[in-house]
Amino acid sequence: MNSVSPAAVQYGSPEGRRRRNLGGRHDPPQMGYQAAGRDGATDEVDKIKSKLLTAWNSVKYGWTVKMKTHFSRTSPLYLLGKHYYFRYEDDIERFQRDFVSRVWMTYRRDFPALEGTQLTTDCGWGCMIRSAQMMLAQALLMHLLCRDWSWPEALNTLLVEMEPICSSSVNSLSSISSAASLSGPLYSHSTSRPPRPHVQDPHQELIHRDILRWLSDHPNAPFGLHHMVRLGGSLGKKAGDWYGPSIVAHILRKALETSPQVPELTVYVSQDCTVYKADVEQLLDTGPPGRAVIILVPVRLGGESFNPVYKQCIKELLQMPSCLGIIGGKPKHSLYFIGYQENHLLYLDPHYCQSYIDTSAEDFPLDTYHCNAPRKMSIVKMDPSCTIAFYARNREDFGALCDHLMKVLSSPSGEEKYPVFSVSEGQAQEFHVPEVPPLSTSYALAHRKRGTMAKRPSSDEFEFL
Repeated sequence: MNSVSPAAVQYGSPEGRRRRNLGGRHDPPQMGYQAAGRDGATDEVDKIKSKLLTAWNSVKYGWTVKMKTHFSRTSPLYLLGKHYYFRYEDDIERFQRDFVSRVWMTYRRDFPALEGTQLTTDCGWGCMIRSAQMMLAQALLMHLLCRDWSWPEALNTLLVEMEPICSSSVNSLSSISSAASLSGPLYSHSTSRPPRPHVQDPHQELIHRDILRWLSDHPNAPFGLHHMVRLGGSLGKKAGDWYGPSIVAHILRKALETSPQVPELTVYVSQDCTVYKADVEQLLDTGPPGRAVIILVPVRLGGESFNPVYKQCIKELLQMPSCLGIIGGKPKHSLYFIGYQENHLLYLDPHYCQSYIDTSAEDFPLDTYHCNAPRKMSIVKMDPSCTIAFYARNREDFGALCDHLMKVLSSPSGEEKYPVFSVSEGQAQEFHVPEVPPLSTSYALAHRKRGTMAKRPSSDEFEFL
């Protein structure tokens, strides 16, 4: 399904009319390894190999071919600050529009080789970067458009099949994920109803496409895989390495600092599990007028496994309108958490291998960047290492965010002895906190007591709470 190409019009920042682009069109990708050449057409054998490779990679790296996800009819489902009740038909439709409109970044193959390597795919190692890209995409949509923006094609997809109202199962409805077929991505038009008419705003659709271009798998894309890997080099990471949620938080900060596309958007990474208000306010007061901030808080919610006492706090954070989601996952399996229902987290999964998309074309297909398969997992299966993200449009917005956070983090309903993180007055330098904190004493002691902790490569990035 290809979307209608919008008229090519110029658009600006939230305040003005600044032109945003990547500085030119992308060169056509060289498929396969960088040293290998391709003659123009792909024969039938190559097509079959390509389809088989996609299916194999998707199964190998975590995407199950067929699964069914059950949702409650009676409990609210929260998705990035909005809530839906599936006993109401209007809410089902609103949820579909909202979920499908989120940007979905997955493994890709046959993109231009990563610098200094022959790698033309990130299958098996790039899932944390993809989760970070999805979070960044949500921030860009909120910053350049608004939280209520939706993709016009979202309602023309087969997302869920609801049980009849007279069903004997009154407590659940089933959402059936599309099969990962050999012929294409998890996306299809609904066969049960004709496509709904929609009016595309050329201005908004151009912003949507530019965000996807900035995230594309091309060396010049400012938030693409190639640039993220280059920035990871200064943090001791290289292509093919495992990236933890704390590392990608700092990579995102560097990517925004070095990109001219959105100079009025900056990133703050908390230090020592603390958001220092004066440091964030200084970021908002410097630089271009109307500056906004993405706040990233790397935390570790337990020792070797998720501590259930943090369940309620995580759920309350995902209810906040300013929350951008959580970069996390299961052990060695990154996911982007965007909501919850009861004690299950709703997520987008990057572990599906798709072909490279050349986003230099004006009408490049959009369907592979939007998912129609909502999935849930028990919150207690969550890896304790994660990064929680928030967005503040201005200083006033940040003040309201801090007030809300302090209520959530000190909620009397919480079971935790220590908060997930804290919000503090002043600057980090007043407390002699380095920019990237070393291993804490509490971690060092736990590391010596628990020999198995040495096998967890992501454990060295966090402080135990």
